[in-house]
Amino acid sequence: MDEARRERLTAWLRIASGDPWLAVTAMARLAGGAIQQNWALDVVRDGAAEAWVLRTDNAATLAVSHGRAAEFALLRAAHDAGVTVPEPLFLCTDRQVIGAPFFVMRRVAGVAAGHRVVKSETLGGGRAACARALGRDLARIHALRPPRADLAFLGDAPADPCVSFIAGQRSALDRQRLPRPALEWGLRALERTAPGPATIVLCHNDFRTGNIMLDETGVTAILDWEFASWGDGHADLGWLCAACWRFGNTAQEAGGIGPRAALYAGYAEASGQAPAHERVLWWELAAHIRWATIALDQAERHLSGAERGLELALTGHLVPELEWRVLSMVEARVDA
Repeated sequence: MDEARRERLTAWLRIASGDPWLAVTAMARLAGGAIQQNWALDVVRDGAAEAWVLRTDNAATLAVSHGRAAEFALLRAAHDAGVTVPEPLFLCTDRQVIGAPFFVMRRVAGVAAGHRVVKSETLGGGRAACARALGRDLARIHALRPPRADLAFLGDAPADPCVSFIAGQRSALDRQRLPRPALEWGLRALERTAPGPATIVLCHNDFRTGNIMLDETGVTAILDWEFASWGDGHADLGWLCAACWRFGNTAQEAGGIGPRAALYAGYAEASGQAPAHERVLWWELAAHIRWATIALDQAERHLSGAERGLELALTGHLVPELEWRVLSMVEARVDA
């Protein structure tokens, strides 16, 4: 971030925080964030040092991604509900400050990188304890239900999340450069086995390894709320349990972190109701299809020239493996 924008940011933060002497002592872009930018801010406010994160848009974003004002509102609702999230602090919708809307939240310590998380036996307090804690956090998220005035931007709840998902994915495939028959076949399998309407709750929609920050004591933050919507809470469980988010540690079905049974147990402990396993499995297949279409959209950002980047280009190369996984999962369900 250039000096002029940094000066405008400091001036804005002084007004937002109520401290006319607030100082930004350090600022550095954090790794990751293919869709959004995250900046670590070290500040001095009211004479005390604080650690914050500024989250703003990249040059190009996904059409299904919420803007920063919506994500800030989601973060605030989750924080108030007791979900393990960073405390949201300030929202700025004035593009004149740094060139795009942004919000500021407290910075928390921990490790989120998937390849590191799945290899550790101690992060999150141990595998079973961590999976159980994740189940509890998901239950707290799913306790948020429509209608809510603060989340009105999410629109009307779908009558049947399964039907809505299939329609949305067909639309996503229709906009691609090339046909994807394996994914179309997977969608047809989902259509034939759809479990019907569900209780509508707030779904995080990207609750997975990589968006979960851990330290040795437990879960420290659930990150990246930009895809949240009203839907079937089993979709979040299926997304976390999808093989594509286990980062090679396939034996630990809850995101490569811990056992599925512990995840379910934590969910039941906090919600009073055990997840419906067959419904989770339906959404697990759906997760691989959804990640494939997201990967195609990410690659398109590079191919279109909207935002050139090696990470975006390589994401498109994940699709054949995801298609193979879809075919294998459908075959396994047919054989069962």
